[in-house]
Amino acid sequence: MGEFVHAVFNHSFMLNALLTGVLASVACGVVGTYVVTRRITYIAGGIAHSVLGGLGVARYLSIVEEWAWLQPMHGAVVAALIASIVIGWVSLRAREREDTVIGAIWAIGMAVGIIFITLTPGYNEDLMTYLFGNILLVTIADLYLIVVLDAVIVAVVLLFYHKFLAVCFDEEFARIRGINTEFFYILLLCLTGLTVVILVGVVGIVMVIALLTLPAAIAGYFTRTLWQSMLVATMLSVLFTTFGLAISYSPDLPAGATIIIFAGVIYLFVAVSHRLARPQ
Repeated sequence: MGEFVHAVFNHSFMLNALLTGVLASVACGVVGTYVVTRRITYIAGGIAHSVLGGLGVARYLSIVEEWAWLQPMHGAVVAALIASIVIGWVSLRAREREDTVIGAIWAIGMAVGIIFITLTPGYNEDLMTYLFGNILLVTIADLYLIVVLDAVIVAVVLLFYHKFLAVCFDEEFARIRGINTEFFYILLLCLTGLTVVILVGVVGIVMVIALLTLPAAIAGYFTRTLWQSMLVATMLSVLFTTFGLAISYSPDLPAGATIIIFAGVIYLFVAVSHRLARPQ
């Protein structure tokens, strides 16, 4: 742990990694609570994997002089929003084909990303980085983007908190009260997509759903209201990312995988303890 603290104060990339984990935890705790409450983890998974398409296209376009300013994360934001809207519309309008369409978007996004990353000239390891994450490679530009996305997510949630609450817990009652449940459902998926983009740099596409849902799932055991769950989930996410990063530093382990293992062990411990503590 001492080596990790020393590295944070002496190496900018470690400080960037720590800040990324803390900032990502804000979106993770807030939106992850909605995902767990609304039980849309499988939809979030489809959005997460489709993001690779946007990452690949943006990286490919960035080699052209006119698009040199384009960063992979920009493409990820666009891909996440498109996938969120399409999946949301299909889940509302064509429920009998929902799983098929989600699977198709999932597969197409991954395939497009692999193709464009492969077509990009030069040697690179971007595919592995995007799939499994590398929080140590987060740049200042990425941090600025994460701050903007965090601000958007928190602002939207604060503005429409009660409407999201109604959509998550009693959609039929919300519809009777005149709330446009379809709009807020798709908006919630868009927030999920933006959160996925933030977390991709932390743990990668493959493991993003675990970090999105585990803190919120643990928080659910100790809280009674949605805002309490968001607060606890955010703090747990900060704990997982910080300690996962610290544990992985000295033995040079993959930070993303270490974070997920740490979070998963804590979740299993809490879930089993809660089960055993309940009266039979």
